[in-house]
Amino acid sequence: MKNYPQLMTARLLLRAHTLADAADIQRYAGDKAIAATTLRIPHPYEEGMAEDWINSVQENFAQNKAVVFAIICKADQQFIGAIGLELELEFDRAALGYYIGKPFWGNGYCTEAARAVLQYGFTELNLNRIYAEHFTHNPASGCIMRKLGMQHEGHLRKHIKKWGEYIDAEIYGILQEEFIVK
Repeated sequence: MKNYPQLMTARLLLRAHTLADAADIQRYAGDKAIAATTLRIPHPYEEGMAEDWINSVQENFAQNKAVVFAIICKADQQFIGAIGLELELEFDRAALGYYIGKPFWGNGYCTEAARAVLQYGFTELNLNRIYAEHFTHNPASGCIMRKLGMQHEGHLRKHIKKWGEYIDAEIYGILQEEFIVK
């Protein structure tokens, strides 16, 4: 099996998830405020879901479907969130997705982690395009995408159904030749 990549930034370590992360994932992903801003995190986030998710992340990596990193604060080795690429290698593209635990919002961690993941996607995976979308009611995520140099590509009306409600989404994208390493 291929080795899971590790990425380093000034303040963060991005690494493979381990079962030791399950309690933190349960706590942060289980927060309704987190689930409300993400496509695939359910609420309530029941016992055992974190372990199942960690196993699925490892399987998806082995099958070249995704690479998802645990975001670890280097200063105290604390798990603070997750970020990754859902790979569409046939088309040389990927979808970026992420969440940061609510106690860590507003510190620039997501932008820092996302910049490293974009660089990995463009340089190591040789992707041509990385895109992301966010719910219109979560403009903070759009701010992160713009800080990364992503361009707003469209407004998708009632694009997502979450908790029985149709939600508008904004889509952003960046091409390999547009990405600037910082």
